[in-house]
Amino acid sequence: MAAVERDLRWLLDRAAIEDVLYRYSRALDREDWALLRSCYHPDGIDDHGRFRGDVEGLIEWLKDDNGGYLATTHFLGNTLIEIEADVAWAETYCVATHRQPPAVDGGPAWDVVNRVRYWDRFERREGEWRIAHRVVVRDPGREDPVVSEAPPHPGSTMGRRGGDDPTYRRS
Repeated sequence: MAAVERDLRWLLDRAAIEDVLYRYSRALDREDWALLRSCYHPDGIDDHGRFRGDVEGLIEWLKDDNGGYLATTHFLGNTLIEIEADVAWAETYCVATHRQPPAVDGGPAWDVVNRVRYWDRFERREGEWRIAHRVVVRDPGREDPVVSEAPPHPGSTMGRRGGDDPTYRRS
């Protein structure tokens, strides 16, 4: 294979892997379980620490574990991808903010700020890259009380969890 063809293949593979990482974040933030399912091979394994298992188990766990949040934002940063034929390893930094509702005693809402790294083994099967095994590596995070909520600008389009989010509409 010529150097240009090899480099082009590497760029296309990297872009496909990055697309899976971005779909994963969107799937969590929008609670789009079909989209999340598309990020893993059917026999893929996820190790979140408190959950270890297949993608169907992950979805059920997330519905329960993340269902009480008002909003989540998974922001991806540095990503290092190493590709060897049909297997790739990726370390991706993520800052995930989870808005918890106010406590029943009238306390403030809370933002839980998780700093994690996704350590993934990707496999290309039938031409498609997906996660074969993910380990969520945790770094120190924090919890912040929401002292005041910044009001949205008049006329702002507000985000939502689920399929009603404006980004699901095509105009």
